[in-house]
Amino acid sequence: MAGGVERVRLFGMDVDGVLTDGGIYYGDGGLEIKRFHVHDGLGLSLLVASGVVPFIITGRTSVAVERRGSELGVREIHQGIHNKLACLRQIMAKYGVGAERVAYIGDDLLDLEVMAEVGFPIAAANARDEVKGSAKYVTSSVGGSGAVRDAIEWVLRLNGTWDAIVQAHARGGAAGGAPGGLGG
Repeated sequence: MAGGVERVRLFGMDVDGVLTDGGIYYGDGGLEIKRFHVHDGLGLSLLVASGVVPFIITGRTSVAVERRGSELGVREIHQGIHNKLACLRQIMAKYGVGAERVAYIGDDLLDLEVMAEVGFPIAAANARDEVKGSAKYVTSSVGGSGAVRDAIEWVLRLNGTWDAIVQAHARGGAAGGAPGGLGG
């Protein structure tokens, strides 16, 4: 929105198929490996720096998700969640934010209930058709390859902050950039 008026205050995401490519990789001894994209990482760092609070709600539990989220300043990481809508409502209550100021990106049927609740539902390019049909925005990138970054840029444009972020980076004053090069 013009003039930097904040529209989105909370930005939520699923993990598998959104923040990752949806593959689940197992190694010896039960090791689970997830692949994250650096574009998404920088996007999350920019989102945090802009004052929007990112959160993760996922049905699975993974050390990799906790680590990556923590590296990028995501303080709200909710894993092993079977009722995503109840979790979303708890997060909104904690921050005093109404659903109309929440964005959420998902890719599969388990995300539909949350997407129906928020003001800015987003679908990854690889999302199921039903999810795309319920979204206000569909990313051009697939999950694990920049879908979260696409969604974040869309949100920051809505909030009227994207141009200032780009200008700051062009001048070398990447305030709010990725800490320690973790984003890109």
